[in-house]
Amino acid sequence: MKSLTDGEFAAFIGIDWADSKHDICLQVANTEKREFAVLPHRPDAIDQWACSLRQRFQSRPVAVCLELRKGPIVYALQKYEFLILFPVNPITLAKYREAFTPSHAKDDPTDAEYQLELLVQHRDKLKALRPQSAPMRTLESLVEQRRRLVDDSKRITNRLTSALKQYYPQAVQWFEEKDTALFCDFLSRWPTFKQVKQARRATLEGFFWGHHVRSAKLVEERLAAIKSATSLTEDIAVITPHRLLAQALVDQLRVTLQAIERFEVEISAISQTLPDYPLFRDLPGAGVALAPRLLSAFGEQRERYENAAGVQKYTGIAPVTERSGKQRWVHWRLQCPTFLRQTFVEWAAETITRSFWAGAYYRQQRAKGCSHPAAVRALAFKWIRILYRCWQTRTPYDESKYLNALRRRGSPLLNSIAEATKNA
Repeated sequence: MKSLTDGEFAAFIGIDWADSKHDICLQVANTEKREFAVLPHRPDAIDQWACSLRQRFQSRPVAVCLELRKGPIVYALQKYEFLILFPVNPITLAKYREAFTPSHAKDDPTDAEYQLELLVQHRDKLKALRPQSAPMRTLESLVEQRRRLVDDSKRITNRLTSALKQYYPQAVQWFEEKDTALFCDFLSRWPTFKQVKQARRATLEGFFWGHHVRSAKLVEERLAAIKSATSLTEDIAVITPHRLLAQALVDQLRVTLQAIERFEVEISAISQTLPDYPLFRDLPGAGVALAPRLLSAFGEQRERYENAAGVQKYTGIAPVTERSGKQRWVHWRLQCPTFLRQTFVEWAAETITRSFWAGAYYRQQRAKGCSHPAAVRALAFKWIRILYRCWQTRTPYDESKYLNALRRRGSPLLNSIAEATKNA
């Protein structure tokens, strides 16, 4: 999409969105008059309003400013090609409002007008929303929703563990991983300590073998632990309510795990159709979970970022430097897409044991006094520069080539590794 000048827009609109209605402030190009309206949040009302704009301005482009990059109102307006959406950060709008209303007074029509002013007076600092292809947008939503389900499973597992500790703590000790079908099925079949103690050895063995627990040593250890275990309590006032709670949480956990599996199947299928997926599929530590997330983080619009620093700043990996007078301080970026920062940090942590230079760099940062999170973020910072180049040139990452490049440049990292090896 080419950049449009103010003269090419027929009108400018600010929208303050809400669940049930949207306040609108419209200004026709080359005029000072502003029109205010309230648009109900109904598909038919939105369609009627958009069609009236198309007819009024004869399908000429209309610039729209709103506080969202995604959401129902954005999805509804993206159907109309003549509406060019300009998202603005909610904090930007809040600071702009406070500059003129120190009392912090707020009103929806006024916010719509402020968004219109930002659009008219500072459009050079706003970027038009350019949707990526449908498969890429589908992948972006899928990986984010999957992560939320994973977080749900962790919350449920924590509650389940807490409930079990009240009356049946042995079950927590017997299974290292709780977010599994094995753990759910075990608790469904033997929800109390008394019931599992009454189970025959052959029944327990058949259960573990039926759930693909192939380690004979592990099975034997669990059977021995069950046989020698002693109950925590036999008070039915403790056991009954916590057993019912545990069973309810097991049902929730099982459904959540099944949903995660369905998401993973869909993510895998869509990822395979995207041409850039091979660039991320074989990255060290990426795997089936993080490779699609890295792909969606970079996307397919290579002109979106001017350089690797743009990715580092947008994702929140690059720190922020502040200066005032003679003082200078550095802190991590507070405002950023949290899920994207999480993606790069989690992946960088996985590369520590899977990439020679990444592990060495992480240990170097730790030796300098960095905490684990700070060292991982520093590693993610370096990885983004490498991935950005691979992404721009469509070249798969090659560890040996990168190490050779470091040697040619006389990298201090490799020199420090050589010295540490020599001293050892």
